Amino acid sequence: MGTIRTAPHVKIFVGILYSVPELLPRIEDRLSSLLGPIDLRSEAFPFDSTHYYDDEMGTPIQRCFLSFAQLTAPERIAEIKISTNEMEAAIAREHIGPQRPVNLDPGYLELAKIVLASTKNFYHRILISGGIYAEVTQHFESGEWRSLPWTFPDFRSGRYNVFFSTLRTLYHKQIAGKV
Repeated sequence: MGTIRTAPHVKIFVGILYSVPELLPRIEDRLSSLLGPIDLRSEAFPFDSTHYYDDEMGTPIQRCFLSFAQLTAPERIAEIKISTNEMEAAIAREHIGPQRPVNLDPGYLELAKIVLASTKNFYHRILISGGIYAEVTQHFESGEWRSLPWTFPDFRSGRYNVFFSTLRTLYHKQIAGKV
């Protein structure tokens, strides 16, 4: 019989899809209120691997990532996804413009993988709590991020790899007590 152990804390990040750049400071403030201080920001990337969100978000759409200083129990990702969905809805109600000016995609990073939270079920996603599913979207092997058959095209492109490698290094220092 295996021994049940407490999972190590993980590094929370949020991928932000947006079509209204002036909303970013408000989004960052709200995410910081929810998740604590931001410790790493990515550059803005064009979200051009799909047109899935164009009708409801408008164009052009960009993506950036924020990570948060406080390490968190991985099982909190369901509660975080529910909160970011509520945040999205509140921003949409407050903003005149596209139906959905922002899409918040929380996830977490461990040394070996990136996990994304979703409200959508599919064969590779596992229900974790309250209608929230989780999927491993990339794993770290032989010094690089590798995709899986279901990895989203924008992640698969490798354009986010520098950010996630930097985040992995920061996380490694945190768990080693060097930050």
